[in-house]
Amino acid sequence: MTDRLAEHAPPEPRDRSAHNTLVLVVFTAITNLADGVIKMALPLIATTLTDSPAAVAAVSMTLTLPWLLTALHVGVLVDRFDRRKLLWLANSLRLLALAALLFGQFSGAISLPLLLVGGAVLGIAEVVALTSAMALTPTAVGPRWRERANAWITGAETVCNEFCGPFVGGLLLAAGSAFALGATAAGYVLSTVLLVFLVGRFRVPRTAGREPASVSRQIGSGLRYLWRQRLLRLMALVLTVLCSCWGAWLALMPLMATTVLRLDAREYGVLLSALGIGGLVGALTVTAVNRLIGRRWALFADLVGTLAMVAAPVLTTNLWILAAGAFLGGMGGTLWAVNARTIAQYLVAPEMMGRYSAAARLFSWGAMPVGAGVGGLLAEFAGMRAAFAVFALAVLITMPVFLRSVTPQVLAGVEEAKRRQLAEVVS
Repeated sequence: MTDRLAEHAPPEPRDRSAHNTLVLVVFTAITNLADGVIKMALPLIATTLTDSPAAVAAVSMTLTLPWLLTALHVGVLVDRFDRRKLLWLANSLRLLALAALLFGQFSGAISLPLLLVGGAVLGIAEVVALTSAMALTPTAVGPRWRERANAWITGAETVCNEFCGPFVGGLLLAAGSAFALGATAAGYVLSTVLLVFLVGRFRVPRTAGREPASVSRQIGSGLRYLWRQRLLRLMALVLTVLCSCWGAWLALMPLMATTVLRLDAREYGVLLSALGIGGLVGALTVTAVNRLIGRRWALFADLVGTLAMVAAPVLTTNLWILAAGAFLGGMGGTLWAVNARTIAQYLVAPEMMGRYSAAARLFSWGAMPVGAGVGGLLAEFAGMRAAFAVFALAVLITMPVFLRSVTPQVLAGVEEAKRRQLAEVVS
């Protein structure tokens, strides 16, 4: 039935969807390449200033802490203002932060406080950018093209952020921290220009004569909306555990790589690149995986991959086993991301997408700085292997909860919502 509806849908949205998908994929690739360099550069710069696991973890934590502090308010902004202009604003904040860090590098004034402030600004910019981009996608891409668009966008995000970004970051850092930061700034400038080529209107129209509700009421409506949607609520709670594991892994791995594994910047980039390779495989195979094992087991693959990623450092210091765990984590993460985004875009109304995205990521992405902080403290007092073991146990506990809650019957509602949207396009 879905295929028949797609065949008889009018051609105009297809043309706009294809064009906008291309722009969004290229934009995502460039910004995430820059993000991947930053994700690697700031913690490694921190290791040149301190040998404290907690201090290095704090630098990583600043990149994700704004999800806890600003996500809900940003969600309201995204539902009130033009989402493309908010992406421009986010890139402007990124460039300001990088300018300050570059000044510190050139003047010799680089310090932990400067890294912490710069990381916090970059983190706030990421909240604005990712919330705006997710809310913008359903209005830029028609319903029958969204799963494919999400696969390409997520693939570009994963490969560039976790594969190309760290690898290129290692090469750039070998040439100097200032060179790496300057190249990152150039990437953000280029991605800003690309947004001009998006076609469409990206602001939710307001009802004439009706004043918007207060910020606090709109925040409350976003939280209530997430809580009342059973599937979306369960997915957000499970992802909270998984993201805390990712936050701990990303925060602890730089110090483990330099002090335990004795890797240089380029070798560490190769280790992180295993995440991106797995993500690329996930993006290329997500449609086939969904068809073969179903959306439920594709989502469950993220729990398996995250378990492998955080359990590997508990069991061994072998670089290739650690890379294999990272590969599985990257693949599972992409399978989850593509399916979760597609599910949300079918179930959530466009005017609620900003607040929903912010509320969901408050619990999921907001868990990353918590994971980074808890992981840093555990490593400080009990060792890095003990810290990784705690997070591996958390994933094991979450697995039966997921299987009992995210059932085929619950997921059937997604397909029904998809059919309704396709029928609306035809009519």
